[in-house]
Amino acid sequence: MELKEMTSSSLITFDITSTKKEEVIWELTEALYQEGALSSKEDYYQAVLERENVSATGMESGLAIPHGKSDAVKEAKFAVGRLQNPVEDWESIDPNNKVELVFLLAIPNTESGSTHLNLLAELSTRLMDHDYYQRLMQANSAKEFITALDQTSNQPSTEEQDYDKTVLVVTACAAGIAHTYMAAEAMEQAGRKKGIKVVSEKQGANGLEDEHSSSVIKEADAVVFATDIAPKEKERFAGLPYVQVRVADPLSNGEEILDRALNNPDGTVQEGEASSDSASSNQKKQGVLAEMGQAILTGISYMIPVIVAAGLMMGIAKLGSMPFGLVNDINDAERFANHSNELFVILHHLDKFGYMIFQFMYPIFAAFTAYALADRVGIVSGFIGGIFAAGIHYRFWGIEEGVASGFFGALILGLAAGYISKFLNEKIKLNKNFQAMKPMLIIPAISVLSIFLLNFYIVDPVFGGMNLALRNFIESAQSSGEIVLSTVIAAATAFDLGGPINKAAGAIAIGLASDDIFPLTARVLSIVIPPIGLGLATVLDRYLVGRRVFSPDLRVTGQTSILLGFIAISEGAIPFMLRNPIITIPINILGAIIGSTTAVLLGAKQWLPLPAFWGWPLVEGSIPAYLLGLAVGALFIAVSNVFIRFALIKRNRITI
Repeated sequence: MELKEMTSSSLITFDITSTKKEEVIWELTEALYQEGALSSKEDYYQAVLERENVSATGMESGLAIPHGKSDAVKEAKFAVGRLQNPVEDWESIDPNNKVELVFLLAIPNTESGSTHLNLLAELSTRLMDHDYYQRLMQANSAKEFITALDQTSNQPSTEEQDYDKTVLVVTACAAGIAHTYMAAEAMEQAGRKKGIKVVSEKQGANGLEDEHSSSVIKEADAVVFATDIAPKEKERFAGLPYVQVRVADPLSNGEEILDRALNNPDGTVQEGEASSDSASSNQKKQGVLAEMGQAILTGISYMIPVIVAAGLMMGIAKLGSMPFGLVNDINDAERFANHSNELFVILHHLDKFGYMIFQFMYPIFAAFTAYALADRVGIVSGFIGGIFAAGIHYRFWGIEEGVASGFFGALILGLAAGYISKFLNEKIKLNKNFQAMKPMLIIPAISVLSIFLLNFYIVDPVFGGMNLALRNFIESAQSSGEIVLSTVIAAATAFDLGGPINKAAGAIAIGLASDDIFPLTARVLSIVIPPIGLGLATVLDRYLVGRRVFSPDLRVTGQTSILLGFIAISEGAIPFMLRNPIITIPINILGAIIGSTTAVLLGAKQWLPLPAFWGWPLVEGSIPAYLLGLAVGALFIAVSNVFIRFALIKRNRITI
C-alpha cells in the first residue's frame, strides 16, 4: 500500500485563496467530508482545532501538518492544500514560517497499529526531506502531486558511519502521529550532520516503536526526551544525562539539543524517577491551577470506567428483576442471598456487586489524580485519600453516624497526595544502594501518614461537618410548606449526586413518605434530572452553539449518564461535577428545583421510592405533569451548561 492510496485527486486542492488558518482547515475538512471519509465534518473540525491548541502544527519552509483523531473519521485519509497566498500567522516552530502547503491528516480514534497510521507516520517523516518537499511544491497538477508522493530519495544509513557518541531520543506528541515521527527524523538528521549516533524511539499512536533495548541504553551517552506528554518508562534511562524539550523543538534546534544533551544536560535520570517529572518545559511553566486541572481530568478519565461498570452491574440486576416485580426488593439479603431460585441469587449479588464497585469511585479518582502529579509514588496515598472521602474508614472505626467528606474530600486529598508525594520524590536524596527504599518505603509511609493527619484534622471536620450541618438544615425544613420542602429536598438530592447530603435528604424524604406526611416527588425527580440533563448537554451542544463544549471523554460519559439516569443512578454525572464543580453544582441544584417544583405544582405525586423509569407509571395525580417536570429540569441543566461553557470557552476561562 502506498501513500497515494490514502488520498485522491479530489483531496488535492491547488490555489486555495483563504488566508486564515481556520478557513484553510475548514476547506480541507469539507473536501474530506465530500470524499466520504468523515461522518461529521463539524466534529472532526473541532478535533483538529483542539489539537491546534496543544502545540504548533506549522513547521518550516512553508509547511503545516494539522491533524486530528476523531470518531467522526470513517477512514484514515489526508487532504492537501496549496495556498495562493501564504498564511503568515499560522503557529509554527519557525516563527518566520509562512504556510503555503498544508497536509490535513484524518485519523479514526479506533485505529492503532494499523497500516494507515504507519503510512501517515511515513508521510510525516518524508516531509522532512527537502528534495521530497520541493518535488511536491513543483507539481503542476493533482495527478503529478500524487505521483510525487511515493517518489523518495535514499537517506544515508547510520550504520555506514563511525560515531564517538550515542544519544538516545524519545519522541511523543499528543496525537502520536506527525510531530512524533518528524521530531525523531529531525534528531537523526542533526546527528548525521554532527557525527553523533542518534537512535530514536517513537511513543506514538502505534505504541512504542523502535523501543530502546537495555543494551542500547547501556552504551548511550545521553538521552533526549522530545515530548509534549509524559514519556513512558523513563526509569529505564536511570543514570543517563538527559534534556527535556517539546516535541516540536528538534525540527528547528536539533543540533543545539544534541550539544545540550552531551555538554549541558538538564540533569541525570534517577532510579525510580516518575515519568511525570519529565513533562515538557511548557508543562513545567504552567500555572498551578492548570496543573491541578490536568490532574483532575486524569483522575476523572480513570474513574469513568468504574462508574460505568458499577452502573451496568446494578442496571442488569434491576432490569433482570423487573419482570418479577422485584426491582426495589432484589437487594434484600435476607430474602434473596440464599434464595431457592438461582436467578434471584445472581441478580441480588449483581446489585450488591455494582454497589460495591461504586465504593471505589472516589479512591480510584483520588489515586489517579495523585498519579498525574507524582506518577506511581502518588497512587497509594491518593487511594487512601479516596477511601477517606468515600467514608469507608468509618465502617472500620465503628462510627455508624460518620458523615463522609464526599467529592470535596476526594478533590483535596487526591491533589494533596500528589503534591506531597511529588515533593518527597524530588527532595529526598539517598545513596545509590538505598535508592529503592524511597518509592517502596519512605514516600508511601510519609505521604500516607500526611493524608491521615490532613483528613483527621481538616478534611473530615470541615467537609464532614459541612455535610452534617446541611443534613440538620434539611431536617429543620420538615415543617415548612410544600414548595419550600420540595425545594430543600431537591437541592440536597442534586447537590452531591449520591453523596452524604443526597443520602440525608433521602432518609428524611422516605421517612416523611412512609408516615404519609409528604410524597417523594421532589426526591425521585432530583435523582434522575441531573444525570439526564448533563448527558443531554453533550448531545445538544453542537446544535445549540455550533460546536462541542465538552471534551471527548465527557461526551462518552454523557451517553452513559443518560442511560444511568433512566435507571436512577445519579453517579453517572459525577465526572462533570468533579471537572467543573463551580459550574455544574449550581446548575444541577437549580434544574432539580425547577423540575421538581414544576411537577409538584401541577399535581404530580410519587409516594414510592421509584425514581427509575419503571416507577413512572405509578405516579399519582398526573403522570404528564411528572414527565413535564423531568423534561423541564433536564433541559434547563442541558441548555445552561452548554451556553455557560460556550461563553467561558470563548473568553478562554475554561478549556474543554
